[in-house]
Amino acid sequence: MKTITKIIATSAAVVALFFTTNVNAQSSRNLGIGLNVGAGTTTGYGLVIGGDIRYQFNVDKQLSIPVTAGYNNFSIKDSYGGGSFGIIPVKAGAKYFFNDSGAGAYGLAELGAGFGTNKGSGTAFVYSPAIGYAWSNGLDLAAKYEGYSNNGSIGFAGIRLAYGFSL
Repeated sequence: MKTITKIIATSAAVVALFFTTNVNAQSSRNLGIGLNVGAGTTTGYGLVIGGDIRYQFNVDKQLSIPVTAGYNNFSIKDSYGGGSFGIIPVKAGAKYFFNDSGAGAYGLAELGAGFGTNKGSGTAFVYSPAIGYAWSNGLDLAAKYEGYSNNGSIGFAGIRLAYGFSL
């Protein structure tokens, strides 16, 4: 079994464990829609723009388990041949608020897989740390890095602006 498959299976098991064991801790769940904009951190890559949907299970007021899926489009600078390519990241992680209100400053770490949309691009390991601020009205702004590793590495540094709905 490939390492990436093991990582995805382990992430799914952890998320399932939290869903089954912590239902009584706090039954609040959120669904967020976000816009990602950034700059490629690897030579030859320019603007990165994308969107995502995040389902967030709140374990308690400070800890959440997010599951995120989306699409990011990387532009390639003209001096490197031009064009663009897309990646569909699917990630799970942990989001920790630094106070006990369930809003305010937080840290986030996600891991998962990125599926290339161009022919022959394959699957990459995805890692994405972020720091952000979530307002109680649903707005969320984060500074993030998202890296993809598969026979080499690419990534981008940017921001995520999102709006979350309570379910």
